[in-house]
Amino acid sequence: MRAAAIFGLSASERDLKPFQKESDVTWLIGLPASSGEADAVLIFGGDGTVHRHLAQIVKLQLPVLVVPCGSGNDFARALNVRNIRDALAAWQQFVSGRGSVRQIDLGVITPSNAGGAPAPHNPATENYFCCVGGVGLDVEVARLANLLPGALRRRGGYLFSLLPALLRFQPPAVEVATQENLSSDFETRHHGPAMLVAFANGPTFGGGLRIAPGAQLDDGRLEVCIVSGMAKSRLLRLFPSLYSGTHVKFGEVKYFQAERLRIVTNPLSDVYADGEYVCSTPVEVKLERAALKVIVR
Repeated sequence: MRAAAIFGLSASERDLKPFQKESDVTWLIGLPASSGEADAVLIFGGDGTVHRHLAQIVKLQLPVLVVPCGSGNDFARALNVRNIRDALAAWQQFVSGRGSVRQIDLGVITPSNAGGAPAPHNPATENYFCCVGGVGLDVEVARLANLLPGALRRRGGYLFSLLPALLRFQPPAVEVATQENLSSDFETRHHGPAMLVAFANGPTFGGGLRIAPGAQLDDGRLEVCIVSGMAKSRLLRLFPSLYSGTHVKFGEVKYFQAERLRIVTNPLSDVYADGEYVCSTPVEVKLERAALKVIVR
């Protein structure tokens, strides 16, 4: 068997050593140039590391094992790979021929033309994401969290960044529209100020915050969570409910599923996904079914 190993900022070849023991595997460091060079890819990192390699990995169509070595690790958590020990067990089963490979969906973010008009189809502008994307306060929190030292980011970077981000945040005017199939028109679901608009393929972001408690990686549906404009003190009271997913019961929260999503903001806003900058609004968001093969226990 041939395997490729990719390392994020918090990982190194030292983390690979347990996976090299007791297995007849030839190792390549770095992303393979073609699917003929490897039989599997191991990504040592968090959501951001996975995010940065998704486009190439989708093209390769090789099974991927995520080894959680990042600050949030929400994607690995959604796959029930909660630590390196879980990842090692999944790898040993895979090498022995007893492992499981699962096909999951990926989100796709595509910039739209001015006013939210559909842009001409161009695969080069399609940005894959594995967990959660959005606009609003979460973007500001992610931006600040990414500036923290790695050790601090892994010990609650989202929480440390929330209050300073909230103090300077002003909610933009947001229009969110959904489309159930390509032959139907977009239907407006929200028009007005929004503290946060999140679209999710997986249930958590920010290191375990259950922004989309109903999300599944293989159901072909986006989960959408919109937090309307509210007093910042009210938002702070809402925040703890994200850990249990009960925020969806608040009157200011809209939570629903969609096949396709269009987001327009005034002023223009950055769009982040998996904790990484993607592009600016307006955007369209959809899911690509069974886009990624993942190695699980």
